[in-house]
Amino acid sequence: MRELQSVPPIKLSAARKNAGLTQMEAAEKLGISYQTLSQYENNVGSVRIDMLKKMSELYGIPVEFIFFK
Repeated sequence: MRELQSVPPIKLSAARKNAGLTQMEAAEKLGISYQTLSQYENNVGSVRIDMLKKMSELYGIPVEFIFFK
């Protein structure tokens, strides 16, 4: 699976908070640990494209929001 090296962390956490989810709630719905989600939000490690798609669906935003202003 292709991975992305850099995802703007502020947008990921803002999108999650805007969806009314805690890290724990979002991680559970995404099928990952909250530590992994925290790493994604703090730009530690790589995020798989399929996970970005899951996040965009859960948060109700287009994937493009993550990359473009």
